[in-house]
Amino acid sequence: MPSHLSRSRVRRWIGRTAVKAFGWKVEGEPPADPKCVVIAAPHTSNWDGVYMLAVAWAMGMRISWMGKHTLFKGWRGPVLAALGGIPVDRRARHDVVEQMVQRFAESEALLLAIPPEGTRKRTEQWKSGFYWIAQGAHVPIYLSFLDYGRKVAGIGPSFVPSGDVEADVAKLKAFYGPLKGKFPENFGPIELAPKKPDAPKA
Repeated sequence: MPSHLSRSRVRRWIGRTAVKAFGWKVEGEPPADPKCVVIAAPHTSNWDGVYMLAVAWAMGMRISWMGKHTLFKGWRGPVLAALGGIPVDRRARHDVVEQMVQRFAESEALLLAIPPEGTRKRTEQWKSGFYWIAQGAHVPIYLSFLDYGRKVAGIGPSFVPSGDVEADVAKLKAFYGPLKGKFPENFGPIELAPKKPDAPKA
């Protein structure tokens, strides 16, 4: 048996075992698209990342996520990479959106998971990077979720960014509005921060 298939089956067994042990249920199907942005919300607890990874493995998904490049130094680099980590350098001339659009262009398959709130604390708006990455890379956005109210997690609907931000945010509100995070008071309004202006050319 090819080693990558063995690893995939092991990850799926670990994921299913963990989900069952946590007392959660999984809904939905893995993304049908080989390349997409998977937004993860609500994000109100350190446990969210653990549950997200367990659910992804249980569904047979190999997700990737972004982390500061400094986290990948030394022995942590191979470990975090094995868990799907992608180092990003916020000091680089090209911002994170550009870096990830390029990563999509260079990849045959990439399921990039992004928690749009960007923090476990309450925010009054979501960071919009996930939206502009998907639009720039011409990939769909899938709505993944952790609903602590029902202890159900999984993958919901998807959409292709239309450029009409208000209309697309309405889709996000309709889906995520009824869901509960581990700490509901930290799940703030679903609004997108304005897009950062392009940096001036050197």
